[in-house]
Amino acid sequence: MGTNDGDFVEHLFTTNSHRTILFFTNKGKVYRLKGYEIPDLSRTAKGIPIINLLQIEKGEEISTVIPIDEFSDDKYLFFLTKRGISKRTPLSAYANIRKGGLFAINLRDDDELHGVRLTDGQSDVIIGTQKAMAIRFQEDDVRSMGRTAGGVKAISLDHDDQVVGMDIVKAGQKVLIVSNKGYGKRTNEDEFRIQNRGGKGLRASTLTDRTGHIVSLRVIDDDFDLMLITIKGVLIRIKSDEISTLGRYAQGVTLIRVSDDEEVSTVAPIEVDEDEDIDGEEEEAPTEEVENAEEDPTEEE
Repeated sequence: MGTNDGDFVEHLFTTNSHRTILFFTNKGKVYRLKGYEIPDLSRTAKGIPIINLLQIEKGEEISTVIPIDEFSDDKYLFFLTKRGISKRTPLSAYANIRKGGLFAINLRDDDELHGVRLTDGQSDVIIGTQKAMAIRFQEDDVRSMGRTAGGVKAISLDHDDQVVGMDIVKAGQKVLIVSNKGYGKRTNEDEFRIQNRGGKGLRASTLTDRTGHIVSLRVIDDDFDLMLITIKGVLIRIKSDEISTLGRYAQGVTLIRVSDDEEVSTVAPIEVDEDEDIDGEEEEAPTEEVENAEEDPTEEE
């Protein structure tokens, strides 16, 4: 795919003409397209602006894209807002979406939809915050509710904290944490024990003036690449298995060096396409500048 400067591909999936693709926005709305409604273009084309395909409103941004085979009752959509409110609704509730979109979750005035995940009803969810707190709980701790419901508290946040990441986690996977000053690490998922939803969670990293705050928490496998982009449009691509696996209290390693007036703005794990032809200079591997902090004997619950 051809891209503009400072842009990169974040969502890549295989689909067909009759599959439904759901688009969720930061304002809590959901739009849908059939596969055949998306123009068939050449491999090197940049595509067309999403506003030409969906009737999104001013200020709306696409936060999640999910391809759907069928709207069954045994699949769920798990929602999470930046203020830590979660909701779980049967996928079948979104089978009929009008062209102008549909409100998928009732948001408070000071809140935005952070993300949505398709689940099987029995998954574990992990949530991370800007101040390096993380909570893992079973999704059925959030009862199934209707499409127009506002949700329940998933994590308790300090007044100056907000959600920066949410994912479905399975045994054997790694939790990726990246800070705005370019530090990052992978941590084994079993270091985040299952808790009850609504608590403050566990410490996921040790923050200092040098590391800055957390901008992303995602769950990845070893066969992913990691894309980081700064507020000035600098882009770096790193193989996930080159990032050190460290404990919850470690600060991490330097993934990208940023100046005092710059910071990491976006982090996107990308599943590697073995046939992909990557142009450009090869980036250096992350610097092994490991910072470990002493373990805190008190766990935040």
